[in-house]
Amino acid sequence: MRHPVIRALLALFFFLSLQKNFAQQSKTYTRRDVMISMRDSIKLHTVIYIPKNQAEALPFLMTRTPYGAGNYPSPEKFEYVKDLAADGYIFVFQDIRGRYLSEGTFEMQRFNRNKNDPKAIDESTDTYDSFDWLLKNISNNNGKAGMLGISYGGWTTVMGAIDPHPALVAVSEQATPSDMFLGDDFHHNGAFRLSYGFEYAFMEEATKTDSLFPFGEKDTYNWYLRLGPLSNVNKKYFFNKLPSWNNFVAHPNYDDFWKKQSTPYRLDSPRVYIMNVAGWWDQEDFYGPQKAYEKWEQKDGHHKNYIVIGPWNHGGWEGMKGDKLGNIDFSTPTGDTFRKDIQAKWFAYYLKGKGNGNFAEAITFQTGSNTWKTYDSWPPKNAVKKNLYFHGNGKLSFEKPGNESSVIYDSYISDPANPVPYRTRPIEETYGPGSRWYTWLTEDQRFVQKRADVLSWQTETLMEDVTVTGNIFAKLFAATTGSDADWVVKLIDVYPDDYPKEPKMAGYELMVANDVFRGRFRKSFETPEAITPDKVEEYTIDLHSLNHVFKKGHKIMVQVQSTWFPIIDRNPQKFVQNIFEATESDFQTATQKIYRSADAPSHIELSVMEK
Repeated sequence: MRHPVIRALLALFFFLSLQKNFAQQSKTYTRRDVMISMRDSIKLHTVIYIPKNQAEALPFLMTRTPYGAGNYPSPEKFEYVKDLAADGYIFVFQDIRGRYLSEGTFEMQRFNRNKNDPKAIDESTDTYDSFDWLLKNISNNNGKAGMLGISYGGWTTVMGAIDPHPALVAVSEQATPSDMFLGDDFHHNGAFRLSYGFEYAFMEEATKTDSLFPFGEKDTYNWYLRLGPLSNVNKKYFFNKLPSWNNFVAHPNYDDFWKKQSTPYRLDSPRVYIMNVAGWWDQEDFYGPQKAYEKWEQKDGHHKNYIVIGPWNHGGWEGMKGDKLGNIDFSTPTGDTFRKDIQAKWFAYYLKGKGNGNFAEAITFQTGSNTWKTYDSWPPKNAVKKNLYFHGNGKLSFEKPGNESSVIYDSYISDPANPVPYRTRPIEETYGPGSRWYTWLTEDQRFVQKRADVLSWQTETLMEDVTVTGNIFAKLFAATTGSDADWVVKLIDVYPDDYPKEPKMAGYELMVANDVFRGRFRKSFETPEAITPDKVEEYTIDLHSLNHVFKKGHKIMVQVQSTWFPIIDRNPQKFVQNIFEATESDFQTATQKIYRSADAPSHIELSVMEK
């Protein structure tokens, strides 16, 4: 949930040099730093960039952030909004409550206010009050306003759109988290995202400004393994002082705390024009913008809700050219295209009346073919459901298995003391210097291929392209000797061993979809249940959406494992009421079985576009 422009600020030298650069007076804008008073008299630090030699009344564009409004460069120097700046706006950056130079107390994803209390506040009222002040105190505005932001800034944009000021016309939430228990930063399907949750809670709540946890070693895999059970975190390091960590411990299941914090709980019909933006390889909030779009779409009676998905990591459209991500080459500048041809035109139409306003319902970049596609619904309604089934000898096929063998499952031993790393080691601190966190989802998955606790199935070489466009689900029929288990499923594009077009990619195993599911929640996220040892149960795992062409000559692979460390905490594999309170003695090895019979046909459900 970190804003990309702030990540680099965590390196001290770079931070200081940026501060010096930002302080230089802009030739294009006049910068004003003001403290805007809210309805409860708390003042929020706000940076306003007003174009010099302004020839026409202009709209406002606001970003609200917990990462330091004063750290943003002048708009003409800020790649994210440079194309917008060329068109002319009054830019506003604001520190939310309790962060950096703003007054008040910070609350992670502050709950919505009680609307029966006229004195109550939330992020919506702070946004409303800010626009009210701007309209009255900044001259030569055209009476219209927009919002945009990435990650937490995307979430504050959503909050501004819930109870919008009358001047707020159009917003673009980008990589917003939507549900911190089901699919975003802190949990996926109830499985706790340990390294991210631990490091982010410390960074945001240890002080009023961002700070890194002092691990004292490069490979955090070792540190987290030595940490032991999660019950040691408060005992040894946080001492019950960090609200977010305390909330993790107090709310191990999907209770009202998580539900009320989620955006689907807060959203109704769209009241402004909304462009939701996501990245296929977003390592933090891929789930969020898609879920926000889906929820708004249910009550979008006036066609105000749109979505854009590109081949990016978290916020990767902000300033990068976007022609590459990690080792993957898209052969076209997708970031440039988004900023100039999508984002700039969106706000120009709704806030300035420029252009024809002919925006597609869904604009997505199709990887594999490396082309932009448009659709009148997302996911497309004309996709056909097809199942890829697991077979013996590591085979994957569209043909449903029969009982052709007496051995109807594949198995592995999962050992919490030797968990599978989620990316190649060393695993640097998430936002620390030299971290490869930003592109780990595109890493070559061959690094786990020889582990005995990772199962793989793959198709024969494809004789024609297979285009997957839409939602994907894994249907696992599995059993464990334990009483709890995690199931990690990865869908992988396997490049040919002979690949003269790009020799370094020969044999590459590119993960195009993935997720983890905590077995205790198979029946209910609200009320977990122990798994009956050795009982075959069905697990449905949402792998979210995809728009990817598995090219002729490639193969499709599926991998299954039970640990993904330390991005996911170690499941004790023994049912305990609260994993955050588990002890070392609760952890045990377990034998996991993945079934592939006619009666228990584990498979991946794909949405395939047929010719």
